[in-house]
Order: sequence, then structure tokens, then C-alpha cells
Amino acid sequence: MKVIIPMAGIGKRMRPHTLTIPKPLIPIAGKSIVQHLIEELIAVVNKPIEEIGFIIGNFGKEVEENLLSIANNLGIIGKIFYQHEALGTAHAINCANEMLNGEIIIAFADTLFKTDKITFTDDDAIIWVKTVENPSQFGVVITNENYIITDFIEKPEKPISNLAIIGIYYFKNAEILKKEIEFLIENNIKVKGEYQLTDVLQNIKNKGYKLKANPINEWLDCGNKEATLDTNKRILELSNKDKLVSPTAKIINSVIIPPCFIDSKAVIENSVIGPFVSIGKETSIKNCIIKDSLVQCYSDLENLLLNRSIVGNQSEIIGKFKNLNVGDYNSLTF
Repeated sequence: MKVIIPMAGIGKRMRPHTLTIPKPLIPIAGKSIVQHLIEELIAVVNKPIEEIGFIIGNFGKEVEENLLSIANNLGIIGKIFYQHEALGTAHAINCANEMLNGEIIIAFADTLFKTDKITFTDDDAIIWVKTVENPSQFGVVITNENYIITDFIEKPEKPISNLAIIGIYYFKNAEILKKEIEFLIENNIKVKGEYQLTDVLQNIKNKGYKLKANPINEWLDCGNKEATLDTNKRILELSNKDKLVSPTAKIINSVIIPPCFIDSKAVIENSVIGPFVSIGKETSIKNCIIKDSLVQCYSDLENLLLNRSIVGNQSEIIGKFKNLNVGDYNSLTF
């Protein structure tokens, strides 16, 4: 089994955090988004994953080495491919054209999930879906009673189906996918200036191949700040609480309200941390109250009250406590 992970987007909705690293490398509960994705695929796919192709933009050598290291540490061969123009989801997959043979999973990198183990049978393709309350915001599938897909609808105005496509796909024979993507590109078939995977899937279905919807248990989005904080919270809830705080972290005169992730060589002093806080390695936090937040690596925070916040790498934020002498019936805002 091979996996292709398109991740060349610039992550506008996660700025300023994506100005220095791509969104899939933002850490959540101690691991990058893309590492969480790969580990979950390994856990639920009942076949060994042998190769991963990362499709990236011009992110630089350090990012490439980081991605290859993630794959290597999981016992998988990693490969780097480039998408130099934002020409759509089908175009992104085509950038790893050489991998499009045999069994393959396409997994877009800002999608995390939780589900049961998946057994692959005689279906030509499996598209992972999640029941949603507002299907008008998503691409959805229509299925029969056996979850065989009969149609694809992009952001339906009427509630014709509530099974949203989450961005993970399995193909038993990737050559079929490859052929249909090449057809789109060779004939310049675009929607809003882009080559869309939805058109590829529709063409595959129309040729009689069996595409099946696979409903998952949970869909954890990392598309923007609020969604990423919610995902951090959920991953911490599902994690082994005994392994979240590094034994090399220094906790001095502080209270940690679980679940929280605290990385190696972090220093927490005179602070209350948690619940649902992730703190990166070698970050120093003094005289702070922090909950439901992400604080990345090599940062210094002092005299702060933070809630639903994300602090990037190598940041220095120093607040200022005040001495007050306040009488009755006062309302103060600082």
C-alpha cells in the first residue's frame, strides 16, 4: 500500500502560523498534524504502508527533511514531490504521477480522523465520509442502502445528502485514477481554473467502477485556528494521560490540570496550566494561567492569562501584573 499526501497549500486560514512552516507541520499534542494523520492511517488500514509521497510547495530543505524523517521513523519510505502552481486537487495528485500504480490512499493533510479498522474487499475505490449537520458547506455523496456511491454533489443548496467527503480516498488500482486525471489535464477540463478530484471520481463512477462510502467515527478538522484548538482538545482527551508530560520537563510550584501535553525541557513555574494545553519543547512559562491553548517550541511567556490561544515558535511575550486598590461598584478593563 502507498499513500499520497497533498500538502502544497499556503494555509491562509491559519496565518500567521503558516508564514514559516506549512500547516500540516503545526504541532498538536506533541506531534505534527501530518504525523497524526499517518499514524492513524497505519492504525486502521489492515495492510502495511510501504511508501508515502508528500506533495509540497517551495517549503525549503528543513521541511523536506522533517517530512522524510517522519516517514522513516515509522518504517516507511518517504518521497518528496512538488506542486509549483495551485491548479487543484487532481493536479496536486498528478504531481506524484510515478506513484499512481497498485493500491493507494490519497489523504489530504489537514484532515484527522478516528475510526475502526478498515477491511478492503472488492470495491474499486473507498471514499471516507462523515455525517454532518450542514452539508451545504461540503462536497457530499449520495449512496444506495449498501453505501455504494450513486452521485457526487458539491456544496448542495438543498439537503440531498449529509455524507460529507472528508478528504481521504482508497483506490484498488491507481492506474484508473491516473488515467482519469491525465484525461482532465490533457483536455484542460477545469472548474474555476482548477482540475478537481471530484470530476475524476465522477468519471470513474460513470464508467461502471464501484465506489463505496465508508462512514468514519470522528472527523477532526485543522483548517483554521478554532478548529485546530478543538482538534488539540480532542486528541488530548483520547491520549494516554500518563505519557503526555515529559519526564524532562520542569514543573516548579505549578498546577497542571489534565489533560495537557508538556514537551521535553519545558519549564513551568508559578503557573496554572490546563486543561487542554499543549506546550512545545524548551518553552518557558512563568506566572501564567493558560487553558485550551497551543504554545509551540522555544518560546518564553510570562505574566499572562491565555485562553483559546495559539503561540508560535521562538516567541517572547511578557505581560505585566498590576497592583490594585479598588473600592465598591467599580468595573475595570485592562
